[in-house]
Amino acid sequence: MPKANAKFDLDAALADPAGTFGEPDAILAAKPPRADKVKLLEQWERDARELLVADAEGMPATPENEAALLQRIRRALLELGAAESTGQTTTHGS
Repeated sequence: MPKANAKFDLDAALADPAGTFGEPDAILAAKPPRADKVKLLEQWERDARELLVADAEGMPATPENEAALLQRIRRALLELGAAESTGQTTTHGS
């Protein structure tokens, strides 16, 4: 998770949300605005889905872990008011 006194770098975090935050819940607890949190979680979800696709194509990954991670990401997105559809989000207020 980013250090509390460090300036938050959204671009760096979007490049590697998992490496920046470690767990989806850490994004919920972080200081970025809601819209940035949604972007971070959506990127993390795309990354996790790509790992699942790679596994299905014969490139080793850990699908059980990725599936559980996807569930945690979706839960975090729902807490932020994002829609549960096919990875699309809807903003409610902001």
